[in-house]
This record gives sequence, structure tokens and C-alpha cells, in this order.
Amino acid sequence: MFEKTLTDVVKGIRASRRDTSLYISQCIAEIKTEINSSDFFVKANALQKLTFLQMMGYNMSWASFASIELMSSPRFAHKRIAYLSASQGFTQDTDVILLTTNLLKKELRGGVYEAGLAINCISNIVTEDLARDLLPELTSLTGHPQPYLRKKAILCLFKVFVKYPQGLRLTFDKIQQCLEDQNPSVVSCAVNVITELSDKNP
Repeated sequence: MFEKTLTDVVKGIRASRRDTSLYISQCIAEIKTEINSSDFFVKANALQKLTFLQMMGYNMSWASFASIELMSSPRFAHKRIAYLSASQGFTQDTDVILLTTNLLKKELRGGVYEAGLAINCISNIVTEDLARDLLPELTSLTGHPQPYLRKKAILCLFKVFVKYPQGLRLTFDKIQQCLEDQNPSVVSCAVNVITELSDKNP
């Protein structure tokens, strides 16, 4: 079976200006079939197309579980698609969001770029439960050898504190330590977080 790529979908939308909604409906019907595939390559292609259509205003909440399935793929390219779709498609009311907890913990303890993807996603989908469960892992990343992860973790902690204010009392000393970091970008992120927190609660 030949699946349309994202490029094919974009070209098709441009070519069907009179019946764009009909063409997109056909694409979504195909995506619903493809996204149930056990092949991660097919699932990733379907999710990529759906993420693009979501940016056009189409609902993709029905594909939330597929995003979580693809997050567990060993391929970084698949993870990137899955985390982007979760960042865009998940809301505070998404039922399956709690299923990501252990997966996100694993990613935060893993490689640099996988942890970076997870941090980006957490900052967009964090709930009170996720904030409480992931606080230890994010806090430990503020001391990571890579400045790339230190600054991402610090900025993500702001979103965590908004959802879980008690976490600030538990980890504020770590944020203060970041003010003395050797990397200027990490210090800048720490100052930014403290400033934003002060603005919210002087």
C-alpha cells in the first residue's frame, strides 16, 4: 500500500483549492487507517501528516495514544515526530497524558538529545501530576555536565512551578546555584525564571 507523504499532502492541498475540505477529509480517513499500523515508519508518517493538519485547525485528539506509542520508538526521528505531535495535540484534559510519566522519566535519564526532546514536550503538556512526578529528574538535570540540558531544565522548571507551586520550595536552592553557573546562558535562564516567578508572586 502506498502512503502519501507530508509533501504529497501539502501538494494535494495546494492543487485542490476548490475542494480543499474534501481532500483533507480523504487524507484524514487514510491517516486513521495508517496510524493503527504496527509499523512505526507508517505510524510516524501518518502522525507527521496529522500534526501538519492540526496546525491548519483540524482536531487530532483521537490520535493521542498513537503519539505515546511512537514516543517509545528506539529511533530518534520517530521520537521527534511523536514529541512534536504531543506538544501540539495534548491538552490538560488529555486522558492518556499520565501514561507518559514513566516514558518521560526514562528519556530525562537518557541521552542528551532525547532528554532535550522530553523537556520541550514537558514544558508544553505539564499537568500538576506530571510536575510532581518529574520534578526530581528535572531538578537533577540542572547539574548536568551539558549546558544545553542545564538551561532547558531550568526553563522547564518554571512551567513545573506554575502547575505545582510546592515544588519551588523544595528546589529553589538548585535554581539559586544556577546563578553561579560558569555558562552565561545558564545564568541568564536562571535569572529569567526567578524574574518570572517574582512577577507571578512577589
